[in-house]
Amino acid sequence: MEKEEATLFTLLKTEGRARRGVLTCAHGTAQTPVFMNVGTLAAIKGAVSALDLKEIGCQIELSNTYHLHLRPGDKVVREMGGLHAFMRWDGPILTDSGGFQVFSLASRRKIREEGVTFASHIDGRRIFMGPEESMQIQSNLGSDIAMAFDECVENPAPYDYVKQSCERTLRWLARSKAEHDRLNLLPDTVNPRQMLFGINQGGVVPALRTWHMQAIADLDCDGYAIGGLAVGEPAETMYEILEEVEPFAPKDKPRYLMGVGTPVNILEGVARGIDMFDCVLPARNARHGKLYTWNGTINIRNERYKSDHRPLDETCQCPVCRHFSRAYLRHLFTAGEMLAMRLAVLHNLYFYNDLMAKIRLALDEGRFAAFYREYAEKLDRKV
Repeated sequence: MEKEEATLFTLLKTEGRARRGVLTCAHGTAQTPVFMNVGTLAAIKGAVSALDLKEIGCQIELSNTYHLHLRPGDKVVREMGGLHAFMRWDGPILTDSGGFQVFSLASRRKIREEGVTFASHIDGRRIFMGPEESMQIQSNLGSDIAMAFDECVENPAPYDYVKQSCERTLRWLARSKAEHDRLNLLPDTVNPRQMLFGINQGGVVPALRTWHMQAIADLDCDGYAIGGLAVGEPAETMYEILEEVEPFAPKDKPRYLMGVGTPVNILEGVARGIDMFDCVLPARNARHGKLYTWNGTINIRNERYKSDHRPLDETCQCPVCRHFSRAYLRHLFTAGEMLAMRLAVLHNLYFYNDLMAKIRLALDEGRFAAFYREYAEKLDRKV
């Protein structure tokens, strides 16, 4: 019964393939479509705390299994009461399974049926992680949503290898689900209402993608992610894969496009039926002075902003635009002040969360198609 209470996605309405919904988690609800703010190590890079996330409209925070397992250690986080207590964030948290990090450590890993052995990027020590270990780490972290352990392959990759990887990821999902169910029933589990999302893989092979989505849908997870995209393939290829997969994704479960992306990527993803997004891009770009506005992106380091008294975006209500000028932000960057990164990250994350709020409002009012037409090109240009 408790499992049923924890797993609740309500689809409120649709416009074309675009969806408007509400996801209920153990630590609150999230209005979808939603962008999840990435705090890999239980912190947003750029000196942004969980308290700041409230002010900039974050609904779901995302942290990473692999990185937190290495430091401070998932057992330390468990002793501190779980991630929510550790980082002082009381809203929903999603934890990635570590599968993508295994992909990024290609030269340091060995994949076999049991799981993956790889070398820590910190000190080189050998680590083994399989579906059971990933679930145990995420259970210790106490996140609201745990991601199944999977393999992310590079694009393009040989067909035979992609097929074998898909089949292995399906077997790993069955093992992840069995271990996840077992952990949720333990009397001392940090969050017994933790959900589990399965991950669709298949590279850029449409037939493998659709087969794999149908296969993982049969395992009845709490939600479904589409992984292994935005890893080097053209954006149009990613959109084509989404169009192929979407009809086979369960309509009554949330859909999460992992690691995507730019504001335009998000618009295109929503138009193709995606409910959840995450990406390091807005914070990473902010730390290098690339900032988003409703008229396109600007490079705040540019000389033209040296005496510009205007806020970054005159329509933006973020704490940065309410109080500081472009000239001041440029000065902070050119002077190498740490405050430059903090203010820039706050602005970009607010922009992404505001973008999602405006998308939701457009869906509520039945004008998402018009919103898409107005902003698809505008958000992609450089000012």
